[in-house]
Amino acid sequence: MGEVVNLNKVRKDRAKAEAKLAAKSNRAGHGQSKADRAAAKKERARIERLLDGSKLED
Repeated sequence: MGEVVNLNKVRKDRAKAEAKLAAKSNRAGHGQSKADRAAAKKERARIERLLDGSKLED
């Protein structure tokens, strides 16, 4: 037979792991200066334009 598992504990552990990941993401975003956020936004827009310009038309 397999090991007995407490489903409530598993569910809570999974929720804690997801919350920890979301917190890490939020810390990265909120820890940036306004200039850093603007530079990142500008870079994302540049990459998006580059990709859109590289699409082949049918």
